[in-house]
Amino acid sequence: MELVYVRKQNKMITEIRIYKFKENSAENFIKVFTEQSLPMMKRWKINVVDYGFSLIDKESFYLIRNYESLEQRKESQDAFYGSDEWINGPEKEIMNCIDTYNTIVTDNATFLTKLNDEIRPTND
Repeated sequence: MELVYVRKQNKMITEIRIYKFKENSAENFIKVFTEQSLPMMKRWKINVVDYGFSLIDKESFYLIRNYESLEQRKESQDAFYGSDEWINGPEKEIMNCIDTYNTIVTDNATFLTKLNDEIRPTND
């Protein structure tokens, strides 16, 4: 008898959030983010994939997180951002640094397929 292993396909989603800071607030944001928000996200088991400043704009910052599904993302964020730990912790200081932010959510299977496609010609 031959054993066949079937790997469950990963249906995860990725959230990419882009923050634009108020003037002269980037330094304070990164301090509060790395010392308070990031450790808090780890405690809450939020999968932070990457974060950092834009290479072309030091007043812009990205945060990339993975979730199992849209539903799990909503539950996770409702719990995290509604928690006393967040509200009585870094929320006010973080939000005071942010001018605007945008969020996109993409399906990992689609994104990774496109990422692995052959390089497309550019219009040079």
